[in-house]
Order: sequence, then C-alpha cells, then structure tokens
Amino acid sequence: MIRSMTGFARRERQGPWGTLTCELRSVNHRYLELSLRLPDDLRGLENDARQLLSVNLRRGKVDAGVYLKGAPAGAASLEINRAVVEQVVAGAAEVSAIAGNAAGTLNPLDVLRWPGVIRDAERDVTPIAAAAVELLKETAADLNDARAREGARIRDMLAQRCDSLRDLVAIVRARLPEVSARIRARVLERVAQLGTTIDAERLEQEIALLAYKMDVEEELDRLGSHIAETLQVIDSKEPAGRRLDFLMQEFNREANTLSSKSQDSETTRAAVDMKVLIEQMREQVQNVE
Repeated sequence: MIRSMTGFARRERQGPWGTLTCELRSVNHRYLELSLRLPDDLRGLENDARQLLSVNLRRGKVDAGVYLKGAPAGAASLEINRAVVEQVVAGAAEVSAIAGNAAGTLNPLDVLRWPGVIRDAERDVTPIAAAAVELLKETAADLNDARAREGARIRDMLAQRCDSLRDLVAIVRARLPEVSARIRARVLERVAQLGTTIDAERLEQEIALLAYKMDVEEELDRLGSHIAETLQVIDSKEPAGRRLDFLMQEFNREANTLSSKSQDSETTRAAVDMKVLIEQMREQVQNVE
C-alpha cells in the first residue's frame, strides 16, 4: 500500500528526570532529508536517531524534535563552575589593573550571571537516553501510521481517476469507426467539389494515409496500459512515488498526442477531460513516498 510523505506525530513520556516530548513532521520532498533537534544532554544520540528514522522513512522532508523539560530543581541541583569563575575574576583583575579605579568593584552577582558560571549538577543521562530512543521509535511508528492512512486516501483517489480515464478511453475508442468514416466522407466531398477525376486506387491510398496520420488507436492502447500499471503500482508494498511520477508524465504525453490528432469535437473534449484527471492525479502523486 502506498504511503503519503505528509504526516505529523507527537508523543510524551514522563520520568523522574522530567518530561520528554517527541514531535515528527514530514512533507513531500524528492529525497529523505532529516532535520533533527536534540537537548544538549542527548546530543550523543544523534547518529542513532538518524539511523532509526532512515530505516522507518524512505522519502520526505522530516523535521524531528526531542525536547526535555526537567523535573523541578532542588537546592543542590546547581553548582558553580569554578574554572569559569576563576577566568572571569582573572579577566576582571586585568581590566582593573589597566583602568584603575574607573573599573569599579567586581560584583559577585555579576559573576554569577556570566554564561557558564552556574551549571546543572552532572546527572546520569543513560535512563533519559534510553527513554528518548524508545519514544522516538514509538513516534516514528505513529508517523508511519499517519502517512499510511493518508496514502490509503490517495490510493482511493487515484483508483477513482483511473476508472474515469478508462471510461474516457472507451468513449474515444467507440467513436473511431465514425471518425474514420467522417474523414473518408470529407475527402470524397472535397474531391467532388473540385470536379476532377482522380484514380480510385490513388484516392484510396490518400484516404488511408490521412486516416493513419489521425489514428489514435496506439495512444489509446498505451493509455490503457498506463492505467493498468498505475492500478498495480498503487497496491504494491514498495515505495512507488517515483514510478507513479513517471507514469503521470507518460499519461500526459499520450493525452497531448490524442488531443493534437483529434479531428472530432467529442474526442477533443475527452482529451481535455483526460488532462484534467491526469493533473489531479499528478498533484496527489507529488505526496506519495
């Protein structure tokens, strides 16, 4: 069953370390493009997370975010980074030596505000990392389910359009004898208007040549073949977006040729309706994985 490249999934998991949230968003794209955002504590999971998503998703632009909201911090959960404090104090002393009294007195609160002076106490991220991996797996499965549901709707729409195309092909094919007879009658009428005598065999050859140039039987056969192939592809288990995209190009090519050869208003109308259906299919195929 085909799958859409468009989808959204979100999950949360709580623990003693706080709340983990995972969000996955995907839209259509020619290839698989991953954009991953992780908390600083979980940066080491980036390669594993990318591999996990690559296994589950074949194509699409995927924005993945894992967010950690820590549990309420206790008084002992923060610590002073002495190395940074010493660097700040040393820098302030150097400035004071150059500027003298104009530099003023170093305020301890200003030191505490310096980036990196206060840091969270080191904690064991192993349970957080394990929970994040499991959460990412579950969210990826939800995203796949969402893409599969959307793909099922696209599959039904494509099947309906194929049925409509098949009906139009049948309409054009049924008119071929009448169109051929009309071409013959038109040529004979024109010859009669000229009032000249033309060799009957030569006349039949010219009529046959004209009918051959305007014959659309081959285009109708190829359209029928493309319809059958499309119906088979949309029920395949493998990703089929690129194959369907190629088929849409071939559909368009045959419909254009049919329109250019048409010598009948009904055939022209049918060719225009085909182009409308093919364009509707092409727009949906852009979202297929």
